[in-house]
Amino acid sequence: MAEDPENATEEPTGKKLSEAHDKGQFAQAPEIQLVAGLVAGYIVLLASVPIVSEKMLLFSSQVLGHLNEFQVTSESVTGAIGLGFASISMFLVPLLFSCMLAGILAGGLQSGFQLTMKVFENGAEKLDIVQGFQRIFSASAVVKMALDFIKLIIVGTLVYISLQEILSDPIFFTPVPPIRLGEFIFSSAMTLIFRLALAMSGLALIHFLYQKAKIHKGMMMTLQEVKDEAKQAQGDPMVKNAMRAMARRLMVKQMLGAIPTADVVITNPTHYAVALKYERGVDAAPLVLAKGRSLFAQKIKRLAQENGVPMVENRPVAQALYKVGEVGKTIPPELYQAVAEILGFVYRTQRYYFHKLKERRLAAPKP
Repeated sequence: MAEDPENATEEPTGKKLSEAHDKGQFAQAPEIQLVAGLVAGYIVLLASVPIVSEKMLLFSSQVLGHLNEFQVTSESVTGAIGLGFASISMFLVPLLFSCMLAGILAGGLQSGFQLTMKVFENGAEKLDIVQGFQRIFSASAVVKMALDFIKLIIVGTLVYISLQEILSDPIFFTPVPPIRLGEFIFSSAMTLIFRLALAMSGLALIHFLYQKAKIHKGMMMTLQEVKDEAKQAQGDPMVKNAMRAMARRLMVKQMLGAIPTADVVITNPTHYAVALKYERGVDAAPLVLAKGRSLFAQKIKRLAQENGVPMVENRPVAQALYKVGEVGKTIPPELYQAVAEILGFVYRTQRYYFHKLKERRLAAPKP
């Protein structure tokens, strides 16, 4: 929640919404699951009752029509009870399973089918008596109590209306065939379920929208919270600067350490210096080992001179390599021809150096 609700004017970030969801803080209305169960039950009853009632009628007629042949023994009674239980199970099991599945799916739709395991954390806090009383007398508890009271009124009203309609049915005043009794019970039950589902749907929608608005309001952030989160996500600037400085120092160290194994250093001659390496059969193209300008260029040249690395002055090639070449990568294709001419020159004029260079590269530490 925002530390200062009055200044919480910013929309919640994705990170905050995700964390809230993990803690179970998302819009949810239990009435939606109740409605889903009622609708599923209504559909199953509508589809199965005619079939099941026909089977039960057949079963009853067989039993009642042959009572004179029926021998009352423990085995026959047990068999009849088992058969009757099986017939009832064919009706009840699909009904209960569909209602349960519908409730689970309705709950999953509200949570996005994501587990919220953090809800079970900090169980000790939920047992705190003071916090318990605070929850009991909180605004959320009052709203929940009001909703429960409204649900009680809705159910009571619908039951009362349905009873009035049921008691006014001709079945209570005139003789009717037995099959009419079953039809009457079925139609009355279906009417009551339909009305309950319809009324609860409206209540579920109101409750869900209220929860959504409440959660969204509670997730609103202050401008400072948004800035702090962005800063945390991007990392502390001081730490990032320190890491970049460390990376630069490491790259400089690697570049200077690689210069003794270079084929050639191409210079400007004073402002730029680029060290190249090319091993036939190993490198696809000449590789940039190091590059620098001004003072660092002078340092590259000094190290090259100390290690006998050939240096060639070529202003345009040195400048181009410094601008487009990347340390540790091959040179751009547009510079192949110019660099090939320079390498060809040093290979012809510095044969003794390249004879020793093979041994130097084998002795050099691997990166």
